[in-house]
Amino acid sequence: MAEMDRKLVEERILQPGTGKALEVRKGQILRIEQASGNQCVDFNCFNLHDYKEFMHCGRTRTVHGFNPTEGDFLWSAPPRENAMLYILKDTVKRNDVLFPRCSAFLYESAYGFDVHTNCHDIQAEAQREYGLTPDDVHDSFNFFMCTEVAMDGRATITRQNTKAGDHVDLLAMMDVLAIPNVCGADVMRTSNFALKPVKISIFEATEEDLAAVPDVPRMKSQRVPSQFRNATIKATRELTADPGYVPEFANTPIVEEEIVIELDAAERALFEDHARRDLYGDDDGAAFRDIFFTWWEERFLNAHSGAPSTASGKAT
Repeated sequence: MAEMDRKLVEERILQPGTGKALEVRKGQILRIEQASGNQCVDFNCFNLHDYKEFMHCGRTRTVHGFNPTEGDFLWSAPPRENAMLYILKDTVKRNDVLFPRCSAFLYESAYGFDVHTNCHDIQAEAQREYGLTPDDVHDSFNFFMCTEVAMDGRATITRQNTKAGDHVDLLAMMDVLAIPNVCGADVMRTSNFALKPVKISIFEATEEDLAAVPDVPRMKSQRVPSQFRNATIKATRELTADPGYVPEFANTPIVEEEIVIELDAAERALFEDHARRDLYGDDDGAAFRDIFFTWWEERFLNAHSGAPSTASGKAT
C-alpha cells in the first residue's frame, strides 16, 4: 500500500555507458530498477552538503557483510560513520561490496582492450556535473552483482538472474548526491556478457516507509573533521612535511597495569584446556588475555560486526 501512495518526483532511463548524478533529499526514495534484466549497477554517494562525506564500502561491508540487502544501511566513512541510505526493499537480494569499480586499466591489462566502457570513467563523467573530479570517485556499491567467496579466500563473480521490474529502494537518511551508473562490463559475467539500460526513479517516502527505518543510535565517539587538530582541506597536490609538526595522538600515552591472578589446581587445569599455546607458547598472560576477551566478546559486545545496534537487529 505504501508504494502505491508514493509521489513520483523524477523518472529516467540510463542507457549503457552512462550514469547520472541525482539529488535525493532526506526522506526521498531512490529506486534502481531493471529495465530488461541482468544488468549490474555501480553506485557512488556523497553528502550533498559536504562531498568529503561519502559512502564507504569497507564500513558497510564490516557492518552488514559481503552482500548487503533489504534492512541494511549504506554507511559513510570514518570519522563520520553515518547511515546515509537505508535499503527499504530489495527484490533480488544480491549486491556486492567486495569488488572495486572496473577501470580502463583493468580492460587493457586483463582483456587487451585499450578502449572500453568502464565504471570509473562513467562515474567520473556523471559526477563532473557537480564539480567532482576523477579522484573523487570512490569504490562502488554494486547492485545486482552476484559474488561468492571460496574457502581459500578467492572472490568470484557469477552470472545474475534478474528480470525486468526487479529493483532496490534506497531511502535517504540525509540529503545525498546519488550517482548510479550502468556497469560497463560486457566481457564479464557481471551482467551476463551484455549491456542493458536501467530505470531510475525518485519518490517521496510515505509515513509507512519512514516508520520502517530502524533507529540508528548516535555514538559519543562519532566526530566530524572540525573536531580534529587539522580540519583544513588540503588544496595542494604535493605532499610535504610540516616542519613544526609535533605528534599529539589521541588516547596516549597508553597506560598498562599488571594484575596478578592466582589460579587453584582446578582453575589451572581449565586454563590449560583453553590456552592457545599454539599462538602464545608459555606466555600465560597473553593466553589468559585471549581467553578473557574471547569470553567478553561473546558476553558483552554490542555488535560483533562493529556497527551500532539498531531496532531491527539487522546491523548487529
